[in-house]
Amino acid sequence: MGELTQRLFLGVAVDDEVRHHLASSLDALENPLPGSTVPPENWHVTLRFLGAATQVQRERVLGSIHEGLDAREFSIRFDGLGAFPRSPRASVLFVGIEDGAEGLAMLAEVCEEAAIDAGFDPEGRPFHPHLTLARIRPPQDVTSLIERFGVLGARQVVARVVLYVSHVGRGGARYAVIERIPLLS
Repeated sequence: MGELTQRLFLGVAVDDEVRHHLASSLDALENPLPGSTVPPENWHVTLRFLGAATQVQRERVLGSIHEGLDAREFSIRFDGLGAFPRSPRASVLFVGIEDGAEGLAMLAEVCEEAAIDAGFDPEGRPFHPHLTLARIRPPQDVTSLIERFGVLGARQVVARVVLYVSHVGRGGARYAVIERIPLLS
């Protein structure tokens, strides 16, 4: 019998003030978001997706982050909407992050090193800090939605890296916090 695994990822939680501000801004749009939307309780900024991880890998990742994380708390500002790969053929709709993006990139680098140390393959894509709002299948043109939305402008302090477990089920994914790793205050 194989070793039990959990579906894990590292991220930054969205605080309640930003969550409420963003939800209100999205509710004010005349049309609902396209695709499969991420519920507000699942909103976060992913630093590193790990996927299926054993208990040993989980502990190695946490140990490496605790050892390698030497960063102070910092502020981020959520910007406007964006899309991957691009707005005329969007498969992902997101809120971008401007101020504080370099701090998030540094945290993502620490998480990437911890993942590799724990035996995960290197991430194949460059880090682009964002908060995913919807996954769109098949891709759609969201250019006018992005232009109408404007800039969110909400700010929050990043004070910790969070290790999440993803429980995938019939009602969609649910995320639970496993551990919070604080930054220096």
